[in-house]
Amino acid sequence: MIRLISHKKMGRSSLGWLESWFHFSFAEYYNSDNINYGVLRVINDDTIRPGTGFDLHPHRDMEIITYVIDGELTHTDSMNNQRTLKRGDVQYMSAGTGIVHSEHNLGEKPLRLLQIWILPDRRGHEPQYGDYRFSWDDRLNRWLHIVSELGSTAPIQIHQDINLYASALCAEKELTFEIHPGRQVYLVQIEGSASINGRVLTEKDAAEAAGEPLTIRAETDSHLLLFEMAQEIGGNG
Repeated sequence: MIRLISHKKMGRSSLGWLESWFHFSFAEYYNSDNINYGVLRVINDDTIRPGTGFDLHPHRDMEIITYVIDGELTHTDSMNNQRTLKRGDVQYMSAGTGIVHSEHNLGEKPLRLLQIWILPDRRGHEPQYGDYRFSWDDRLNRWLHIVSELGSTAPIQIHQDINLYASALCAEKELTFEIHPGRQVYLVQIEGSASINGRVLTEKDAAEAAGEPLTIRAETDSHLLLFEMAQEIGGNG
């Protein structure tokens, strides 16, 4: 089963300084049939104008991943971290019992990023912050494993049974992905266009998949994220 999701049908927000596409219900976009996909609660595709950003605000009891697509992200938080990340870099926070942070675009060009929230395995974890600067070539025409559960193999490990892979797939190249029984996938076409089992995704589109292996072929140079997680029985995802 594969279900394609056009970005044209996603939630939208335009605040002048911030342009957003919401994969799932968020802020002013609410759809009772689109709250989550398994443990994946939020994917926001945000573009932030230079000199603006999210001022200090709190989070708790959520595993938060920020994937920088273009531009520069400057992060500060209540644990005295201050970091600047660029294209392909990944920031992660276990908000746990509570963390306050800000995210700004202090660069000279628009900042585009994916803000990702994942439900934790339980409430009340100790807050943590980290980031990782992945080489772009490590995802070229292959799956780069960037996030996994604690005790697994990815460089970033969080409090949930989920895997996150990135790929920069050159035009006409193919990748496969095996979906095991009881598991499901959410694929994000960040840049470019590609086909998934013969069905075309364009920039900002997404797809849900389970029950069959995937073959992804780049129609143009493509930038992709793939989330793999346990399949829920009933409910959304």
